[in-house]
Amino acid sequence: MPKLSAGLLLYRARDGVVEVLIAHPGGPFWARKDDGAWSIPKGEYTDGDDPWVAAQREFAEEIGLPAPSGPRIDLGALKQPGGKVVTAFAVQADLDITEARSNTFELEWPKGSGKMHEFPEVDRIEWFPVAQARTKLLKGQRAFLDLLMAHPTAAGLSEGAGTM
Repeated sequence: MPKLSAGLLLYRARDGVVEVLIAHPGGPFWARKDDGAWSIPKGEYTDGDDPWVAAQREFAEEIGLPAPSGPRIDLGALKQPGGKVVTAFAVQADLDITEARSNTFELEWPKGSGKMHEFPEVDRIEWFPVAQARTKLLKGQRAFLDLLMAHPTAAGLSEGAGTM
């Protein structure tokens, strides 16, 4: 049975351009990685659990703010290159991320040193136009952007320019 993960992709329209809220993972492994390293806020859940409930919980843990309410779009599930299956939902919300604070985890670093350090699970969150998010997101999650843009609520809006 593959590992299961659920996430929440917030989106908003600014001047006719769809922007999405994505997160950069914290910790030393990701510190110098940018393009292809970002993720929708998500986390693991157990088979039999409600993925929507898990997505909201994981959003709150990783962003430090409650998941916004509103109509959700079920973006479905995608198998990631590593085998994990990610189920994603989209909600339209213009969330102020000024006070966002991630939960933390402990890791021995450097490996084999015996020294434990605390790192944020997410070290940055940002709003990106969909076109730019395509380069920032992990390859296995980019299809969620296509699914969002194909939905009637986003149809007719722009992905924006490839750079900001």
